[in-house]
Amino acid sequence: MMDNSAERAIAQSNSYVRSSLASVDSCVHELLLRQERQERTTLKLIASENFASSAVLEATGSIFTNKYAEGYPGARYYAGNEIVDELENLAIERLKRLFGSEHANVQPYSGSPANQAVYRALLKPRDKVMGLPIPEGGHLTHGWDINFSGTDYRRVPYGLHEKTQQIDHDLLRDTAKRERPRLIWIGGTAYPRVFDYEVMAEIALEANAYLVADIAHISGLIAAGVHPNPVRHCDVVSSTSHKSIRGPRGGFILSRNEDRYQALYHPKSKYNLARRIDRAVFPHLQGGPHMNVIAALAVALQEAATPAFRVYGQQTVKNAKALAQALLERGYDLVTGGTDNHMLILDMRDRPLSGKAYAERLSKAGIITNFNMVPGDPRDPAVTSGIRLGSPAVTSMGMREGEMVQIAAFIDLVCRQPNDPDVHASVRKDVANLCAAFEVPGITDR
Repeated sequence: MMDNSAERAIAQSNSYVRSSLASVDSCVHELLLRQERQERTTLKLIASENFASSAVLEATGSIFTNKYAEGYPGARYYAGNEIVDELENLAIERLKRLFGSEHANVQPYSGSPANQAVYRALLKPRDKVMGLPIPEGGHLTHGWDINFSGTDYRRVPYGLHEKTQQIDHDLLRDTAKRERPRLIWIGGTAYPRVFDYEVMAEIALEANAYLVADIAHISGLIAAGVHPNPVRHCDVVSSTSHKSIRGPRGGFILSRNEDRYQALYHPKSKYNLARRIDRAVFPHLQGGPHMNVIAALAVALQEAATPAFRVYGQQTVKNAKALAQALLERGYDLVTGGTDNHMLILDMRDRPLSGKAYAERLSKAGIITNFNMVPGDPRDPAVTSGIRLGSPAVTSMGMREGEMVQIAAFIDLVCRQPNDPDVHASVRKDVANLCAAFEVPGITDR
């Protein structure tokens, strides 16, 4: 038990931490305030962004920032880690319980480092890897040629059905049987439909391939029970810890303990799958983990296990569907014709401007999006023909289907008159007024 003087000292210290930035660095403080103002008055429709809670932000900026903790709980290379051992074990157990996984690693610095660790744990250089290409909605680390995954490993892409623009499982199966990849990725950054993990697991088994799900975008939807859970179908699952799950900017890996292909691909290894994953993260790729991020992840996982989070996940999908429907009714084309999750991709290839140009105009009007490639995109990846929209952040603010109809009207106004600054200014004012009616987690709730 602490005496009153010690408690007062801690309270004063916390107060100092909250108020010290302005006096120490007025430039950074001003940039922080400007960012807060921007996020309070604009519509954050980037599918990979969200609002972390005040509790998550508090843990991220906590005293755990100061601690070096190379190694794993119970096997550190620095002394004084008894408390952070408890912290990391807490995050691990919460993560395993939330997703029903046998093993979890919470140390990856982000999603791409997590995926790099997966490669190191499962493959050898030049092994074959199947993944969805970026124009079809995949991620850089799934075998794209300018990424390490496409230069260190042999890339075998799979694609979409020409008519449905969804994964062509028949073609994928034929390709996997012919090419015999060592690893198949399922997941992406711009795929607005539900992934069929059961069918993909059958295909991977037929090819003697590891199946790895990248759930960076949909981890929150899985935790909320509105998207299928890949854990029982996949050998490994990787993710960021932000995006739809509303945590800090970090990553995690889930896996089975035992490797079903140990005798085939790793006969000389003395380590099981879980241990190889851990060793790939540390010491192979990383040094000391960011314990402040792990603390914030533990908080986010606690929040994700609540009934309120399930409601948020359900509403995120409802909002994406409502936004998609409202845009379809205004004559816009959507990749796959709609969405099953939190994102939708506008196909603007038949419109006069590029996706980048439309995204820039929308930003001037306070609608923050990102330009994105679409299947069969005729434009360069630096400009693209698409715009990706996401519902997680506006859902976290408390917006519902009615607001999605309003947002679609704002988008339509700007895209129909992309070169009219008066329209941009008018929509910008309306957007700010709409946002003012809602709380912004981590900003207005402190």
